[in-house]
Amino acid sequence: MKFLELVQRRYSCRGYTSRDVEQAKLDYVMECVRLAPSAVNKQPWCFHVVNDARLKEKLWECYHRDWFKTAPLYIVATILRDEQWVRIDGKPHGDIDIAIAVEHLCLAAAEQGLATCWVCNFDVDLCRQVLSLTDREEPAVLVPIGYASDEPKPKHRKAIGEIVK
Repeated sequence: MKFLELVQRRYSCRGYTSRDVEQAKLDYVMECVRLAPSAVNKQPWCFHVVNDARLKEKLWECYHRDWFKTAPLYIVATILRDEQWVRIDGKPHGDIDIAIAVEHLCLAAAEQGLATCWVCNFDVDLCRQVLSLTDREEPAVLVPIGYASDEPKPKHRKAIGEIVK
């Protein structure tokens, strides 16, 4: 598959079947995440795979949407703030690095026939409690992952002339 086709295939899925994600596919996706680039190769992240029923129910309290509950598993991407590279002007790059890694996750999942969605509007403090995270680890993105039960909606994107100058 060409890269453009892969990018066109990926969408923000908001409905999943109950079918489990095969371990081999999950391993493949996480290997793609492991190889994601980061500033100065710091890799200031951790990815928590949540598929335990009890933990999933607790995670649902962090983001109250019915569709979110349909995913068979979740990956919680966290930033290790004490490991992130900081530019000379003081700008930390953890947010950028985690974004690159999460998009590797989403594209690799799409290649494997899986669907995902970025979820950033969630209760960070509750998520930290649910996963028993220390203060050095900041939950940044919840990624539901599984087989889609919905269909992608048409995407509105700016014209190329609006973004390339």
